[in-house]
Amino acid sequence: MFDDLPPDLERLLTLRVWHAMWLERIDRKIAALEQRQAEEERARRLRPAPPDWVAAFGIGAGREPAEVHAGGCHMTGPRWRAVDRDEARRLLSSGVRACGHCQPDVELHILDLAATAAV
Repeated sequence: MFDDLPPDLERLLTLRVWHAMWLERIDRKIAALEQRQAEEERARRLRPAPPDWVAAFGIGAGREPAEVHAGGCHMTGPRWRAVDRDEARRLLSSGVRACGHCQPDVELHILDLAATAAV
């Protein structure tokens, strides 16, 4: 049998203390990571759902809606407010641009009137 442990009691006790200290450090790290994961999961569950529709606004004092987006669109930008389905449809039909990425006009079944008039 291969035995690589020291033969004397003093060094064996020193190794035992050393490994006990390492186990305590490892256990603290495991506990901290488990707590962080639990906090992230709790934050994920408590995060409010994105709105269904968003109106993005331009810069300036009399900011008018510049674009309509689906609620989870990554192209929304910093200036926006949630709108309901009817207001999103009204904004799109009044000429406010639809986002080219999330295409809310397609989701809201709003046809391009200029394209249909040419047909």
